[in-house]
Amino acid sequence: MTALLEVEDLRVAYGKIEAVKGISFSVEAGQVVTLIGTNGAGKTTTLRTLSGLLKPLAGSIRFDGKPLAGVPAHKIVALGLAHSPEGRHIFPRLTIAENLQLGAFLRSDTEGIRKDIQKAYDLFPILGERRNQAAGTLSGGEQQMLAMGRALMSRPKLLMLDEPSMGLSPIMMQKIMETIAELKAQGTTILLVEQNAQAALSLADQGHVMEIGKIVLSGTGQNLLHDESVRKAYLGED
Repeated sequence: MTALLEVEDLRVAYGKIEAVKGISFSVEAGQVVTLIGTNGAGKTTTLRTLSGLLKPLAGSIRFDGKPLAGVPAHKIVALGLAHSPEGRHIFPRLTIAENLQLGAFLRSDTEGIRKDIQKAYDLFPILGERRNQAAGTLSGGEQQMLAMGRALMSRPKLLMLDEPSMGLSPIMMQKIMETIAELKAQGTTILLVEQNAQAALSLADQGHVMEIGKIVLSGTGQNLLHDESVRKAYLGED
C-alpha cells in the first residue's frame, strides 16, 4: 500500500547552511509518526518544507500519490496537508471563532464549516466557552488548542503538529497530549514534532530520531521508548 506521505532524500538549506541532509521517511494513513531530536536537528525545517514554506535543495515529497515539487503552500493545504506551526501563530486581535473560520478559508461548504467549528468546540470546550473572546487574551495552552483547532478546519488528510507542548505547564501539556491521543483514536493521521520525547513516543506508531539534519535512528514508538541510547539522550535517564 502506498504511504500517504513519502519523503525521499530530502535536503534543505538556509543559504549555505544545510539544515536537512538527505532524510527519508513515510507516514501511512491513520498513523501517528513523530520526529524527535534536540534544537537545531532539522525537525521544524522539515515540516516547513513539507507545507511549502521552504523550497528543498533536493529530494522528493509525495503526498497522497502526488509530487509536491513547486506546489504553493495554499494549494498544499487544499490537497489535505495542514500545519499547526511552532509558536502557534494565531491572529491575536480576532476572536476564537474568527480564527477557526480562517482555518476553513479554502472551503465554501457553509454548513460543513459550522459543524466543524462545533467539533473544535467539542474537542476543546474552553474554546467554545470563550468563542467571542480575542485570541490574544488566551493562555499559551489555550492558544495551542486554537492553533490545532484551526488546522483541523481544513479537514486535513494529514495534520502536522510542530512542538504543540512547548512552553506549556505540565497540566496543559497533558491535556494537549490527551487531545492528540483522541485525534489518533478518531483515525486522524498525524506527523508530530515534539521535544517531549517520552510523550511523543508513547503516542507514536513510528518514530525517527534526528540529529544535525539526519535521521540517525528509526523504529516503532515503543521500541524507541525502550532503546537505551534514546533513553540516555532524550529521556534524561542514565
